[in-house]
Amino acid sequence: MTQVFKRLFNSTDKRVLLENFLSLSALQLFSMVLPLLTLPYLLRVIGFDHYGTIVWASSLIAYFQTLTDYSFRVTATRDVAIHKHNQKQLNLIYSKVITTKTLFLIISTIALIAIINLYTPFYKERAVFYLTIPLLLGYALFPEWFFQGIENMKYITYLNLSIKIFFTLGIFIFIRQKADYWMYPLFQSCGYIGAGIAGQYILMRKYKIKFYLLPRRIIGQTLKQNFPIFVNQFVPNLYNNTSVFFLGILTTNATIGVYNAINTIVNLGVTLIEIFSRVFFPFLNRNKNAFSKYKNITLGLAAAIILFFLLGNKVIFWALHIQDPDAFFVLFILSLGLMGYTLYNIYGVNFFIIHRKDKLVMWNTMIASGIGLILAYPLIKGWGIFGAAINLSFCRLLMGGGLLKKYFAYDRVR
Repeated sequence: MTQVFKRLFNSTDKRVLLENFLSLSALQLFSMVLPLLTLPYLLRVIGFDHYGTIVWASSLIAYFQTLTDYSFRVTATRDVAIHKHNQKQLNLIYSKVITTKTLFLIISTIALIAIINLYTPFYKERAVFYLTIPLLLGYALFPEWFFQGIENMKYITYLNLSIKIFFTLGIFIFIRQKADYWMYPLFQSCGYIGAGIAGQYILMRKYKIKFYLLPRRIIGQTLKQNFPIFVNQFVPNLYNNTSVFFLGILTTNATIGVYNAINTIVNLGVTLIEIFSRVFFPFLNRNKNAFSKYKNITLGLAAAIILFFLLGNKVIFWALHIQDPDAFFVLFILSLGLMGYTLYNIYGVNFFIIHRKDKLVMWNTMIASGIGLILAYPLIKGWGIFGAAINLSFCRLLMGGGLLKKYFAYDRVR
């Protein structure tokens, strides 16, 4: 068996791919097990109503998380992958990322405080919303983009596992009754901030990364260069998080809780697809000919995940204490959207962005997300939780299908 693996992974690139995949797969396995433990417990102790409030706060923060990241998860990863042996360039990339993220972190914090104080439903649950804001600091500090770019993803695994263990222990030890639901965002924020600080320490101690003050001209160039991919990363929030907002406005927090509980299970598949994308992204930047193999593996994986969800629906609903007779149809609709998300990762992130067709991906995403934004209100008003599921999956299929169509057109003229 050992000899077989040696033959399969007999080059440095393949060994790096295997190591990164195993690192992130270990994280994914842990991430898949934890919701199966914590989510049923949370739903039983704090109820769907309070859980819905937490989800509502997270959906608000998600807009500003994307703003604070400003597409560096893609662009900085790409730049680090290209210049990972050039210390001067790595310092420059790091300085651009930290400066830009700090700028948007300040803007986001001020905006969030204003929104929470001005909108009455948010203000009534201000403890949950205020305790969710520090998540942005943790996200900004966590240098996932650097570890992914240098293809040393074990640090992502170690730090993320630390977050999840801390978070899980906090839930089971301290959240004992409905009134304790405010502790959920507290533990989440503390975990991410701690991991972010540890990540920065590793960068400076192991990789000798240094921060330099940069002239405004360079920061301005960074903002301009990253804008197309930032739009591509931000716009999906218009149909994804907006659906949760409209559910809260037009239905109840309990409905949000049920919707998000089912979507959390589907998002385990989304995360696994994303791991494949993240592992192969730096590799495909250097080995574009490997795209076909990556595509076939990822499509097969997505089909297997969807089948697993649909066949195992009764076990899933039993574990989550979901008794709604229509829950299967929500799961079915959301599972279909997983295939659209897979197509987006294959052809958008790991083909067109690698080939520097950032604007093509941006416009495709903007069109699909714009349609989703327009459809969100009437769909949710007319069909409630079904409308939210239809809107999310339709937009994912539209976005992924649009890129698939563009890929065929691009492939014909090459």
